Amino acid sequence: MPELDIQISVEEGGWPDEETLFALSEKVLQAAANFLSEEEKQPFPPLPVEISLVFTDDESIRQINAEWRQKDKPTNVLSFPAYPLEPGGKPGPMLGDIVIARETVAREAVDLDKDFDDHLTHLMVHGFLHLFGYD
Repeated sequence: MPELDIQISVEEGGWPDEETLFALSEKVLQAAANFLSEEEKQPFPPLPVEISLVFTDDESIRQINAEWRQKDKPTNVLSFPAYPLEPGGKPGPMLGDIVIARETVAREAVDLDKDFDDHLTHLMVHGFLHLFGYD
């Protein structure tokens, strides 16, 4: 089973407490890592892979999106791999960062008639797969 070192940062209000976010993140990302390892034969290094999750708001993610992707609007999730990685390539000790905006997640959950945590789970996996080079 791949080992993950998940770092959590809650930058803006409205999110559940850090303990709750960490527990959800650990469950979701570990399941995704296990799937990649077992089903996709994704290699992992022997030491834990570090992943940073930043929970923020629409304004912060809008600024990040404008700076890094030249899209001056909020989005639900952004992923920033520490190193370029193709699917099936072996990651280094630092996988990268995933940034998620609360208002967009909440708005999309309502629009999609989904539970907030279910949609957040989907976006965590989406961001995680981007770190491995999946598009």
